[in-house]
Amino acid sequence: MKIYEILDKSCCSVSLAGRNKNDILRELAELAVKNSEISVFSIENIYDLLIKREEEGSTGFGEGVALPHIRLKSIKDMFVLIAVSKHGVDFNAIDKKKVKLFFLIIAPEEKVTEHVQVLAGISRALSAGNLKNELLAAKSQGVLYETFLRSVQQTSGDTSQKRDMKLMYIILYLEDLLYHILEYFIQEGIDGATIVESSGMGEYISNIPLFASFIGFMNENKHSSKTIMAMIPAERQQEILEGIESITGDLDKKEGAMIFMTDVTFYKGTMKMLG
Repeated sequence: MKIYEILDKSCCSVSLAGRNKNDILRELAELAVKNSEISVFSIENIYDLLIKREEEGSTGFGEGVALPHIRLKSIKDMFVLIAVSKHGVDFNAIDKKKVKLFFLIIAPEEKVTEHVQVLAGISRALSAGNLKNELLAAKSQGVLYETFLRSVQQTSGDTSQKRDMKLMYIILYLEDLLYHILEYFIQEGIDGATIVESSGMGEYISNIPLFASFIGFMNENKHSSKTIMAMIPAERQQEILEGIESITGDLDKKEGAMIFMTDVTFYKGTMKMLG
């Protein structure tokens, strides 16, 4: 079971606002129905099932973490979301501490084994390193999502958990776009990239008399370029491309910027920024 395939980024949140257990469960239900498969159920359906499960015993297992979970008859796939309450709520946890970090798990009724595997995978990830604090410190949905998936990959002994990745190259002659794109990467949890400074061919052919007058309009700063190289999850390729084009505009209609991607057949290690 690959958790990255069932964790729905669009349903995750770093800003739960509820002040009590029931409010939080309703917010989790509201987030869950954003998922296309879960959306066939109403918020009330999901909320009522969560309430019923909590009546059997709190899913707050201590240290500020809760794993509310339910099973549904008419869905095919497992579903997970992560949500954070910055102030925390009383969730009747076994250690009586307020809960700030929530993992909602919704499983098909017949997939009992997979349900247990996901619970175990989340528990294993949380027991390693400083993951809980990193998740609580996440400033955006993207950082929350990527932080958890990186940890799952690192703590799993199963190499099948390793995500398919793409190497993205972003070539920019327009330097003002560089910082906006890097800020977007950080917001999306892509916090490791290499930036290479290079020169375009204009720097060289402008010195050839035959072409000098033709390209004389080019000033010095348009001769140099910067190339961002970043590893991105293959399943987020289109989403990240659209995010970059929200900054640059349609790249098919713009000069001075280009993106291309290559498949990654092997990788080991991380490009995450050193602290």
